[in-house]
Amino acid sequence: MRDFSYTQAGSVGAAVKAHAQGQDAAYIAGGTTLLDLAKLEVMRPGHLVDVRKTGLDQVERTSDGRLRIGTNVTNTDLAYHPLVQEHYPVLSEAILAGAATGIRNKATTGGNIMQRCRCSYFRDNVSPCNKREPGSGCSAIGGKSRAVFAVLGVSDHCIVAHPSDMCVAMAAIGGYVTVNGPQGERDIDFLDFHLLPGDTPAQEHALEPGEMITHVTLDAPLQGAGSHYLKLRDRASYQFALASAGVIVATDGNTIRDARIALGGVGTKPWRAADAEKALIGQPASEDTFARVAEIAFKGARPTESNAFKVPLGKQAIVRALTTVTGPQAS
Repeated sequence: MRDFSYTQAGSVGAAVKAHAQGQDAAYIAGGTTLLDLAKLEVMRPGHLVDVRKTGLDQVERTSDGRLRIGTNVTNTDLAYHPLVQEHYPVLSEAILAGAATGIRNKATTGGNIMQRCRCSYFRDNVSPCNKREPGSGCSAIGGKSRAVFAVLGVSDHCIVAHPSDMCVAMAAIGGYVTVNGPQGERDIDFLDFHLLPGDTPAQEHALEPGEMITHVTLDAPLQGAGSHYLKLRDRASYQFALASAGVIVATDGNTIRDARIALGGVGTKPWRAADAEKALIGQPASEDTFARVAEIAFKGARPTESNAFKVPLGKQAIVRALTTVTGPQAS
């Protein structure tokens, strides 16, 4: 691990200023990803700007019924917050499925959104990796790509899956990310924040240089809806998802009035299955319906030989999650 300088900022403005003055600067809060990658020399920050004292650690309801979450709210505090458990249970379920308690106690909302991939080729600092060294190639393509590689949103330059559970739930809920930087404050739609790899997989987020996340604001809860987060993995003890589904469904009797479906473990970003959602509207809540929309969700999937199982597994996650939410009427 290389030497670096350090600044603890007392405000957002001070943090942005310190970042602009530092060489190869990076923002840090919990540090659960950044410090690991710095030790591996995958990331090599020359200056760390600590944002834990910037006061961004509150969860509050807005006047229009949305939920505003400070970037420094820990995963534990967010998962157990009364407003989250009452109005966004799918988010609480997703966070609690994501990591051990010790990590959740340190990891922050902003850090979770910014966490980087778990690709072994990216992290070994030796193998060709377009995400780590643009233009060097992708060792995962043609390599061992069973567990942490995607089937949706992949490109000829990168096939790694986004690792977050929390972000899958947020993608289902909808909302926007507020960032602040040298050019001031702006909002980014949550679904636009994470970028597809395309031919520039090293560019993972819609952040401009020097910008930091200050808040995430979730859309108002879908009225009369139930929700569920289902995570399928090799073992139950805090493993990354092979496939997961976060669903929110509102029904009128046995007819689906509105729906949200987001997927994890299978997409190169938190994956919102918009076409599958549209196909659910006005349909009966039944396993036949759910199986049909699951097929739609994975239309265009590009699996490798070693992770092709993720396509049927992801479809199963959708069917099971929707069946759990709609209950006996779906049988």
